[in-house]
Amino acid sequence: MISFTPLKTLQNVEFRNLLTGRFFIVLAFRMLATLLGWWVYELTKDPFSIGLIGLSEVIPAVSCALYAGHVIDMNEKKKLLLICNYAYIFLISLLLIPSFLKVEMHFTGHQITYFIYAVIFFTGIIRAFIGPIVPSMIPKIVKKENLPNAITLNQAAFLISSVCGHATGGFLIGYFGIKWTLVVIILLIFIASLFFWQLNKQYSEYKKETVNVVESMREGIMYIFKTKEILGALCLDMFAVLFGGAVAMIPVFATDILKVGAEGFGLLNAASDIGSMCIITILSIIPLRKNQGKILLTVVAGFGICIIGFGLSKLYWLSFMFLVLSGMLDGISVVIRGTIVQLKTPDHIRGRVLSVNSIFIMSSNEMGQFESGLAAKLLGVIRSVIFGGSMTVLIAMIVGITNPKLRKMQY
Repeated sequence: MISFTPLKTLQNVEFRNLLTGRFFIVLAFRMLATLLGWWVYELTKDPFSIGLIGLSEVIPAVSCALYAGHVIDMNEKKKLLLICNYAYIFLISLLLIPSFLKVEMHFTGHQITYFIYAVIFFTGIIRAFIGPIVPSMIPKIVKKENLPNAITLNQAAFLISSVCGHATGGFLIGYFGIKWTLVVIILLIFIASLFFWQLNKQYSEYKKETVNVVESMREGIMYIFKTKEILGALCLDMFAVLFGGAVAMIPVFATDILKVGAEGFGLLNAASDIGSMCIITILSIIPLRKNQGKILLTVVAGFGICIIGFGLSKLYWLSFMFLVLSGMLDGISVVIRGTIVQLKTPDHIRGRVLSVNSIFIMSSNEMGQFESGLAAKLLGVIRSVIFGGSMTVLIAMIVGITNPKLRKMQY
């Protein structure tokens, strides 16, 4: 049995710096996601336009992900992380142009929307690289016996920053407006870079001239398809969350159905992360000791049921509670999936496997946002959310039946 000592893991100074830097950068990203959903819906009043935000990011991110995994495995990781960090600062700074100069430069709502999509397209390229870098660095920083602890703490930092980012983004938009919220986001990403500078360099185990790029990417893909536990976990993430992405429609629920404004929108946006943060805290004290595969399948199905409940609810507090519960179930899922991927992946191929993992994550989140927008346009917002939750339950059942190795997985 692997010991679970999160406080001992946190005594590692380098791990703390990595965790703190990730906290600030995820905080900024969540605030940005909240801001963009609100901003675009405010400009267009069209739910489908919110879905196009996700599509704008996921196309370049997925297209570049396999090559990004190769680059991560073949190069020094700290340098890549900092390059990505400052590239984000530059790209997000471009959004200050329409936010500060909308009146002076006579921008129309549609022009600003298209400009936002263009900027997000380029951030998608950067995301293909920055997404897998941090998790690929963790196994080199902590000892193997502390890896489950580090994964849980990393996810806890992610969820806490997500909660704060969603909620803070909504409050800042409501009280200070879009442009000053953007300024805060840029400052947070810069603060993250200060902690990343404190990390040790992590060099590649390969010599670039001896590695074929195409063969390198193929190796990462084939390893995942051979390892059924990883493949099943990633499929659950991709397809279940793809259809269960009710969060993308929260701006519409907050504005038109629940009528709670920007502040209520911020809290609704943070609700699922609040639930995840609570359950991660519990798991850091009382870890899952057995039957992790069965638990994973159960919580994914439960997540879908919560999404159905959210779609049916007309009461703000009830909608909030459904999202909190969905977040708790998703938090359990994330910890189990993350641990499976890390424990089943050797160091020399970790960047490529995590890049393929990022394809599944981005496909589920950003394509889920697009799917939600498209389904809302075709079915209506409420029916689209109910449909998505139902599909999530169905996906969990199919994966459970067809993947006995995942169902029996324990660590």
